[in-house]
Amino acid sequence: MKHVLLTLAAGLAVAAAAAGISNEFYLRVLFNIGVYYLCAAGMNVLLGYAGQKSLGQAGLFAAGAYAAAILTARYGVDPWLSLVAAMVIAGLCGILIALPSLKVKGPSLAMVTLAFGVVVEKVVSEFTDIFGGAMGIYAIQPLYGPAQPFTMTHWVWFVIALGVVTHLLMRNLLTGRFGRAFLSLQADEIAAGSVGVQVYGYKVLAFVVAAVTCGLAGALIAQQNQYFNSDFITFHLSIFIMLVVLFGGAGSLYGPLLGSVVLVCLGALLARWSWIEHFVNGALLLFALYVMPRGLAGVLSDLRSRFTTKPAVAPAAQAPSGLTPFTVRRGGDALAPDSALLTVTGVSKAYGGVKPARDVSFTLKTGHIHALIGPNGAGKTTMINMLSGIVPPDAGAISFRGETMIGRGVDDICERGLGRTFQNLRLFKDLSVLDNVLLGQHRRMGNGFFSSLLALPRARREEAKALAHGRAVLAFLGLDAYADAPAGSLAYGLQRRVELARALATEPWLLLLDEPAAGLNPRETAELGELLKRIRDRGVTILLVEHHMDLVMAISDHVIVLDYGEKIAEGSPAQVQADPRVMAAYLGTDEEAMDHAVA
Repeated sequence: MKHVLLTLAAGLAVAAAAAGISNEFYLRVLFNIGVYYLCAAGMNVLLGYAGQKSLGQAGLFAAGAYAAAILTARYGVDPWLSLVAAMVIAGLCGILIALPSLKVKGPSLAMVTLAFGVVVEKVVSEFTDIFGGAMGIYAIQPLYGPAQPFTMTHWVWFVIALGVVTHLLMRNLLTGRFGRAFLSLQADEIAAGSVGVQVYGYKVLAFVVAAVTCGLAGALIAQQNQYFNSDFITFHLSIFIMLVVLFGGAGSLYGPLLGSVVLVCLGALLARWSWIEHFVNGALLLFALYVMPRGLAGVLSDLRSRFTTKPAVAPAAQAPSGLTPFTVRRGGDALAPDSALLTVTGVSKAYGGVKPARDVSFTLKTGHIHALIGPNGAGKTTMINMLSGIVPPDAGAISFRGETMIGRGVDDICERGLGRTFQNLRLFKDLSVLDNVLLGQHRRMGNGFFSSLLALPRARREEAKALAHGRAVLAFLGLDAYADAPAGSLAYGLQRRVELARALATEPWLLLLDEPAAGLNPRETAELGELLKRIRDRGVTILLVEHHMDLVMAISDHVIVLDYGEKIAEGSPAQVQADPRVMAAYLGTDEEAMDHAVA
């Protein structure tokens, strides 16, 4: 509430200052600052949070502008209704850009979006009967008040109000469940899917948010000018919108505002020397990318941190021992002890001539710690990836809690109660430890887009419940002292534990652990073994892929052995240790001795 009051006060102060300005040039500068802030606020969601680079914002700007222009000038639609329609049409165009962009990343994504902008520019230039081409569309109806059309001062007040509302809505959206989901896409899409984030869905959502705000800005320009043509939507406009975000500070709530104020004012100063404006913008873009990668907002944040004292992170020796009460909350009916939780039947996988899985079958029972072992290259990680949906099997069936998992997405499998860690750490290293764990709660939270956007009571309740659960997980694993530290700043052993905490926060029925003891010293390995047994005692079944045989034999109830993609043995630890094929696989017994052992 304090932030809302401060934002409203700031908006009223700027509006009062605008009321005292009679020079229309200065009022137009303020109006343009507000318009470009709207563009940048949405673009910040797409670029700064979701990490999706788009060079097609000029096309979305045009979609909103031409929608408002055509509806009011040619069909006599009310300007206020046209403004809403422009946002809807721009949002649909955002989906149109997003769908073919889902399969590409990085420079390829930028090229796809650039192509959209180029196509839009050509269409509005060539189809003169509809869009007017270079001549443009005249007599666009402006917005109006109770008695008359908006004056320039009214336009400034209106765009200030829109800016205040947009800032508050973006803050609601990005400081909770949806903001964390967007940031996870930028960090690691595979890890994001493994904790239940719908990767493709959130990419589309980011494109739509950016498109709606950009379309709104375009409609405002068209209605205020009462004229719009193709000269407004050059490639330079897309670059300028991206520059506003990068220079102001991508990923910061205040970055778009800082960028729009500085760059619009700079453009006004250079207006009489138009030949130099593009050069200055290009130089600032390079400066922002190489010298100031976190933008003005990052610089100001660093300056503020110099004058504030941060509490020191407690050392590892002060961390709790992991005895905090903790409960796994899950939907669905519990299965009886020792019943089949996951069944793998005849699963095979091949990459050309390499076959990491050959007709593998096994069953995991509830309440047990199962181990999947084998020499390097045996196919253990491939099996884990197939169980979690990252890699589709070529043949066979996988059933989890009575449902087939073949063809389901990674996030869908996670929602059904299957969590995992990775052989190579896949933490969201720039996020705090607590935010990593809260991402594990993502699919268990019930607040949707609009309840989060409007900060409705349901969203606040879900956030509080997830926060309480996340802190309980951290306390259970002895990580509560590091809750606010960046995950990537911790020692390697603690990072391993954070990844385990994130997987446990998904509230799984089955936890897949891919070499969780890799890189740990003997003391840390022993502590991990005790921790896994406590997790099992709280109703979580575990499938452990591990090379530390002392750990495997000490805590496992059931062991499955793979060698060159084939299951060669399974049973209790004692049975597996005595199996001659297992000894041959690990000790490298020659072929003659192997035949004798099998016989």
